[in-house]
Amino acid sequence: MTSFTRQVLLLFALSIVLIACQQKKTFTLPKADADNGGLILPDGFGALVVVDSLGLTRHLAVNDNGDIYVKMRIIDRDSGTVALRDTNDDGRADIIQRFGDYENDGSFATEMRIHNGYIYFSSELRVYRQKLTPPNLIPDGHSEIVVIDPYPLRWHNAKSLAFDNKGAMYVTFSAPTNVCEDWSSVSGKSTEFVKGQYPCEQLKAFGGIWQFDANKLQQSQSDGRLYATGLRSVVAIAWNEADSGLYAVQHGRDYLSGHDPLHFTEWENAVLPAEEFVKIKNDSDFGWPYTYYDPFKHKRMIAPEYGGDGEKEATGYEDPLMGLPAHWAPNDLLFYKGDQFPARYKKGAFIAFHGSTNRAPYPQGGYIVAFVPFENGKPTDHWEVFADGFAGVDTIASMADAKYRPMGLSEGPDGSLYVSESKKGKIWRVLFTGDRTNFGNAQLAAMEKRKSRSYLKIPDEKADRLTVK
Repeated sequence: MTSFTRQVLLLFALSIVLIACQQKKTFTLPKADADNGGLILPDGFGALVVVDSLGLTRHLAVNDNGDIYVKMRIIDRDSGTVALRDTNDDGRADIIQRFGDYENDGSFATEMRIHNGYIYFSSELRVYRQKLTPPNLIPDGHSEIVVIDPYPLRWHNAKSLAFDNKGAMYVTFSAPTNVCEDWSSVSGKSTEFVKGQYPCEQLKAFGGIWQFDANKLQQSQSDGRLYATGLRSVVAIAWNEADSGLYAVQHGRDYLSGHDPLHFTEWENAVLPAEEFVKIKNDSDFGWPYTYYDPFKHKRMIAPEYGGDGEKEATGYEDPLMGLPAHWAPNDLLFYKGDQFPARYKKGAFIAFHGSTNRAPYPQGGYIVAFVPFENGKPTDHWEVFADGFAGVDTIASMADAKYRPMGLSEGPDGSLYVSESKKGKIWRVLFTGDRTNFGNAQLAAMEKRKSRSYLKIPDEKADRLTVK
């Protein structure tokens, strides 16, 4: 090897090191707010407010250098993405910059993910990406269209995303109806005893998850393939690197008593069916709209629109890993990979529950970030209250009563957990500053007691009814 060649190789190696140093950043945990930004957390945890009021927000993503990207819920202008940067390491955003040259169609634009040097994000009818170029905060170039939804705007139209480790991207195409109702089966404006369409034509294009090439542009739904079906509405979806598996928490159906008052009471309507935490395998079918999952019986049941009566079990469909409380609206899912939190959190699942809107005459439920521990690669069938205090009231009679609604989750490069909320656009950063080695049941006990609150417990059928004014 000549001297010149050695010099060239040395310069090349130094350039690689310099680039790596520019991309990596040494993090020092900032100080939590004295009141944890209003959040209630297990002992040893703290939180600070990164930014107070961005406006209506959905999901967020944190880059390797700590920069934060947030998807806004807007339909009337461009610049639907916000970039945040902390320049003095106090944990708060000093630079707040809107950008985005794409069309903001629909009010449920949702996703924000960072994958292989790009930010991927979605409106209701498009999945986009833009190239990230460190140390720039704002991505280079124009937004590229990755997937096009060919159908008109509709209900449950969020395009949530997950990426595997083999170049595939998974996109949710949720169903636009509750249970594929055939409204010609009832007269007038009545919803009672409506029948479900069979077979449900919507399942051809909706109610499932489609797999696409993550690196190919201008794909339509027909360029992907149906990966899993029978999923009414999925907003919370994530790839679990621990077992290379796709997971989701789906929104269960509504109106059991409204459609079948003979077999379902108003109380059953409030506590049924489960929000389903599922592991999604290729070609799996989770039974929507023909079934629902009963978390008390731990069984999949035939839906009343298809001949069910609350007692008839369904067969031939996948069951969830666990049933979670009804109507709590799971809107993000994150598997924790960091080392900042105590070891029990590693590889477990955080779930952001946006909160219910339709449990009247009982209090609304949810409005928390929950944690589901995993043991031997499976959930323990027990959920924990991890972050509370979003609602700001003891009894949530209607969604409007809640001050904040947890929406998005993202893990920072230092293992901090970032949480967005959708009403005002507040973002929290959750930290652990306690003793990791002595964290256990004593620190969790106070959070377990919070399950007695009206928005977290199973309501008493008679005592917890609210007076309708």
